Amino acid sequence: MEPMGKWLGAAAGINGADVRRQTMKVLNDPYVVKWRSEHPELDDSVLQQNITRLYQYAKEAKECARCPGLDRCPNDMQGHYTKLEAASLRGEYSIADYKVPCRLWQAKASQDSVRSRIRSFYVDEKALNREYSIDEIVSRDLQRAGAVEEVLKYVLHTKQHGLQSKGLYLMGDFGTGKTFLASYLLFELAKTGYTGVIVYMPDFVEDLKAMFGDSQRMKDTVELLKETDLLIFDDIGAEHLNAWTRDHVLGAILNYRMNRKPTFYTSNHDLEGLERHLSFTSREGEDVYRGQRIMDRIRPFVDVVEVGGRNQRGT
Repeated sequence: MEPMGKWLGAAAGINGADVRRQTMKVLNDPYVVKWRSEHPELDDSVLQQNITRLYQYAKEAKECARCPGLDRCPNDMQGHYTKLEAASLRGEYSIADYKVPCRLWQAKASQDSVRSRIRSFYVDEKALNREYSIDEIVSRDLQRAGAVEEVLKYVLHTKQHGLQSKGLYLMGDFGTGKTFLASYLLFELAKTGYTGVIVYMPDFVEDLKAMFGDSQRMKDTVELLKETDLLIFDDIGAEHLNAWTRDHVLGAILNYRMNRKPTFYTSNHDLEGLERHLSFTSREGEDVYRGQRIMDRIRPFVDVVEVGGRNQRGT
């Protein structure tokens, strides 16, 4: 708070005329005049006793009126402004002041709360922290409108009826916005209180191999993916699988989640192509049976959404 002692006489060298002049300046400030008009019960003596509060109220009201943005907020408490309240106790009036969060601070707090419910593994944080605009993704390429509609319907249905057992399988070419749509779904449902995890499969699978020597980390990671409300495997089918990762990690996670919580996928493969991918590992070669076992935990528990359009990366 700007020290009022400079001109209220608390510091030496300030004469009474200067104090009265500065006091009248505060009392005649348009913000203070307006507030006074709403509280005619307050006489001049009460106002003068609370001149510091009135000054701070007017000062911060002016700063908010020309708000430079949350990051450059000049108020004493970032993202907050002073509010005044008249009170009466046994016929004696007083003025209380307290800090109130502004709309920008409230929006940031809400967004931070949403993001705290979302974990990501190897997904670009810039992509996750951007504002999600469905209008933007449709306007760039109308061929994606059908996929957008399906995602919006899923979000609305979940908000109205609760967590579903089936997820979505977003299938399409490179750069058509599959990850964007999956992230949008995650953020929209996180706003209603659901937790979510998004996993970029190629990097995640490589990291799992490094977890062999850290059993606790492996256990904690698998449990997180089992228990989260919403799980997205991003770019599944692009990873280099080994049999252990496929059968004992991916299989265990999907086996636990089926009929319990929805799992979502983005992929360049259709379901048949994904089954072929899951049937092959770098060391054991092709094993159709084990690929089918994993697909039995995916295919019945997703609705396929084809994401059309052009590759938008780099545009």
